[in-house]
Amino acid sequence: MKLAAPQPLHLTYCSNVHPGETWAEVFENLQQYVLPLKAQIAPTASFGIGLRLSHQAAEQLLQDNHLAAFHSWLQQHQLYVFTLNGFPYGGFHQQVVKDRVYAPDWTERSRLDYTLNLANILASILPDDIDGGISTVPLSYKPWYPTVMGRETALKQCCIQLAIAVEHLMQIQAITGKIIHLDLEPEPDGLIENTAEVIDFFENWLLPIAGGYLAERLNIPPAAAEIELLTHICLCYDVCHFAVAYESPGFVFRQLQAAGIQIGKIQISAALKVQVPHRADSWDAFQRQLSPFAESTYLHQVVERCPGNQFHHYRDLSDALAQQSPLPGCEWRIHFHVPIFESEYGGSGDRPFQSTQSDILETFQALSYYAHCNHLEIETYTWEVLPTALKTDLLTSLQREYEWAIAHLLKTQPPKIQPSKIQFR
Repeated sequence: MKLAAPQPLHLTYCSNVHPGETWAEVFENLQQYVLPLKAQIAPTASFGIGLRLSHQAAEQLLQDNHLAAFHSWLQQHQLYVFTLNGFPYGGFHQQVVKDRVYAPDWTERSRLDYTLNLANILASILPDDIDGGISTVPLSYKPWYPTVMGRETALKQCCIQLAIAVEHLMQIQAITGKIIHLDLEPEPDGLIENTAEVIDFFENWLLPIAGGYLAERLNIPPAAAEIELLTHICLCYDVCHFAVAYESPGFVFRQLQAAGIQIGKIQISAALKVQVPHRADSWDAFQRQLSPFAESTYLHQVVERCPGNQFHHYRDLSDALAQQSPLPGCEWRIHFHVPIFESEYGGSGDRPFQSTQSDILETFQALSYYAHCNHLEIETYTWEVLPTALKTDLLTSLQREYEWAIAHLLKTQPPKIQPSKIQFR
């Protein structure tokens, strides 16, 4: 939906919350959830959809008359799609996902082909007056490339694949006039996982390697190739992910703006935040209280900050909980997308678990000052695996998330600082 906030914003939720890998399953979910949500939230206005399509669903949608029929259905119900989630390639629910969510990564042709299918779909249904975005994996998963040589080889392969994708997006723009950008989504243990790694990738890998490829292939000046890359390769700022990295929204936005890197989409999400007990005899109770969040479907990376700003990383919450004698007084931030409308979750009576909800509020404020981005997507995909005590009716929960986000977005102040260097043309 389009909000008349201090600047025009398009707000949606990501349909990756719903199980379904085929197009028929995806469309059934849209009918079951999007239509009643629109009736409650925007009954007389256009309502945006953040669409997640697996590679199987994308291929099916491009067959026969499915895409034209879907476009007609969107128009019939005052719906529009402006962003796609192209991160999970395959199964995402009711099975063990863990690190397979990154596969295939951007070194593999299948990731490129899948993304090009998504781009073709989005180009067909995207309204003429909106840029379109496709969020995607943070290149790859860092533990898959434990050596410097292996990581450098992977980065070079990723750059060439991204350059090929950008050439395709340039062709779409030339034919349709529509701008579509790929939004790389950093997260813990991704090949890019924080602001410094994002800037390093753009400046030392993407622009020289992908830029050189485009300049030679298209016979254009290197500066023109860089402009195309910065137009069509952007960042997906997932609030949960950067909160786990202990990076504030204002810091991230300022750094990216200074580097000329565009934020294509902001995913509104909250991480779990807990304080490790000071007393050793409280550790067993702490483990029991937190263990329901250590479920077996998704990776729940943990970044621990101890006194003196010492950081320790754990690949999964189960690894962090397996410690025998953790350092007392540390804070854990856990990659577990908890509902955005709550700030506390269980824990002991006097020391409840918290969320990083405050980072969302800071993001809304920083958005008014630094980010030239109008794509906002609520992304709490973990409803199925939440501890039983936190589960509620999904439709009601989605409506609560919208209402919370809208109420706080409308409180943001008008922009006072000019947009970032590279603007969508």
